Amino acid sequence: MRARLKELWQARAPRERLVIAALAAIIAVTLYLWLLTSAGRARQQLTASVAVLQAQAARLDRDAGELLRLRGLPATPPTQGELRGLVQAQASAAGLASALQRIDTPDANQAQVVLGAAAFADWLELVAKLQAQRVRVDACRIEALSTPGLVSVTATLVRARPK
Repeated sequence: MRARLKELWQARAPRERLVIAALAAIIAVTLYLWLLTSAGRARQQLTASVAVLQAQAARLDRDAGELLRLRGLPATPPTQGELRGLVQAQASAAGLASALQRIDTPDANQAQVVLGAAAFADWLELVAKLQAQRVRVDACRIEALSTPGLVSVTATLVRARPK
């Protein structure tokens, strides 16, 4: 094949060879510049990604340190009044004080909550705040009301036991 290409090349007139060589050089330079531009763009994107990933890694390191610190704290035994007060305070902070119909605390680590017409987003906010306080939803019944976005909630909340 190489001999065939050499034969084709030599069959061309010198002027044709010059034009073919010039076109080949232009194509090679264009391809090289295109590759450089693409590599530059990719490098910028990767540099930005590295910065984001470094920030996430730093945040994870801080969170891991905070987790170790919190695990090292002594657990305080909750009393029956504490869980009721915590649920009431968090419900008020989530804007659910008027919707809160009843809180029963059968024992120190459990509370049964009944909410009347409450915004679903506010209920989710309350659950998130309680989870941050190591209180989880054990059982829950949510019924949609006729007003869009409002629900009726009956839930059993349980305080997580220290490990």
